[in-house]
Amino acid sequence: MRWIRKMLWIGLVMALQPCRAGEVVEQQQPTRWRGFNLQAKFNVGSSDRVFRESDFRLISEWGFNFVRLPMDYRCWIIDGDWERFNEAELKEIDDAVAMGRKYGLHVCLNFHRAPGYTVARPAEARDLWTDVEAQRVCLLHWETFAKRYKGIPAKELSFNLFNEPAEVAPELHNRVVRKLVAAIRAIDPDRPIMVDGRSYGREPWLELADLDVIQATRGYTPMNVSHYRAGWVTGSDQMPTPSWPQVRISGWLGGPHKAEPRGPLVVVGLSSAVNKVRVRVGTVSNRAKLQVRGDGALIAEKLFECGPGEGEWKRAVYSERYDIYQNVYDRDYTFQLPEGIERLELEVVDGDWLTLTELGLEVEGGESEAAIDLQGDYGIKPQPLQLVELADGGWGYLGGRLDDRDWLWRSMTPWFLLEARDGRVMVGEFGAYRETPHEVVIRWMEDMLANWKDAGWGWALWEFRGSFGVLDSGRKDVEYEDFQGHKLDRKMLELLQRY
Repeated sequence: MRWIRKMLWIGLVMALQPCRAGEVVEQQQPTRWRGFNLQAKFNVGSSDRVFRESDFRLISEWGFNFVRLPMDYRCWIIDGDWERFNEAELKEIDDAVAMGRKYGLHVCLNFHRAPGYTVARPAEARDLWTDVEAQRVCLLHWETFAKRYKGIPAKELSFNLFNEPAEVAPELHNRVVRKLVAAIRAIDPDRPIMVDGRSYGREPWLELADLDVIQATRGYTPMNVSHYRAGWVTGSDQMPTPSWPQVRISGWLGGPHKAEPRGPLVVVGLSSAVNKVRVRVGTVSNRAKLQVRGDGALIAEKLFECGPGEGEWKRAVYSERYDIYQNVYDRDYTFQLPEGIERLELEVVDGDWLTLTELGLEVEGGESEAAIDLQGDYGIKPQPLQLVELADGGWGYLGGRLDDRDWLWRSMTPWFLLEARDGRVMVGEFGAYRETPHEVVIRWMEDMLANWKDAGWGWALWEFRGSFGVLDSGRKDVEYEDFQGHKLDRKMLELLQRY
């Protein structure tokens, strides 16, 4: 059914696209790659930087056909000189490509950290998108790989230029991508090239639809399932224990300069019995002014300004990526409400953003409180809520967003638009951190995998061995199987094999 809906939707979109006279648009997809990310050269500081043949063998024996190798360019340069290459390190990448060919696995080489660009820490000293010298050196690296692997069939090897660009301006990103693609194709015209989507891989670059590249999305939606208690994600320790499917109410309030969708958290249906509102502020990014309005009139406002050291916040958190503080407050604030208001709005009217993790309306002069958990999903507009009196005399809320398989399918819509323009799509990374309850992970993964199968998209789990993987994940709620010196999550493996 979903496949039929996808084809009908693409047909409708294509019917609205201008076509040249006599042009026939064909929908083309790459081989449906299914596999894993292998991280031996993911970080120059790793203690184990050699790809293991046993990983390639097992992935093949278990019926998969793809490995993505996210790599840090600092692994193969000499003494920090990004123009001098260590042949011994490059030979180890050669070995990985050869092992992929030996075991019938397509190998995708990715610059997780490229000269001048990374989403990791520390940041690069130069900025690839604006620095001509960084662009020249990045071009040198990809040209070196293109020359090195020229002649290997396209069905066996592809290049993934960068890992999930975040907030780079489209015109800057596209200029660099087109330059790199042209340079690679000048050396090796048939090499498949993959470009990760914008906004950490969540959205396609529709303006690159003419470039004949594969675009890669991510399978980390929603973040409270995929990154629950992941220490490198700000605010992950404030997330309520995830479930799946789940009703979610967004508490992310973006400032006026944030792109749509953004907006206030709205609660309607208030009665004269409601006299206070309590909000628990989670994370504040840099600076944010929270405004409380009742029936359109200003009730109160509060300015939150982050910084180092001690303050109102529970923990000061410095973001090297953005060079700002994004502090964890985890603190309640209460505002008195005028009698008789029917509509409450909470909005960030100045600054960056903040998250609310809990909302409580005090009812009947403090005798009870209608409380509800909120989620800090970045970029998700809050859904309106309605306060309702329950049959037992208590109070509750109607509203929010149901996250389920159909919701996941709808979230894929921008990528269907890319396909309507003859684009090709795969999921370069997906998975859930080991702190998410295992049964929740399995239900959520199955919904995503079923959708991707219906859509005809390939995928790669992050990772094979480790906290997201099928081997040695360290989950505390899994009945592991001892397997060739590893702890195997057989249930997750069998799920992946079904799709």
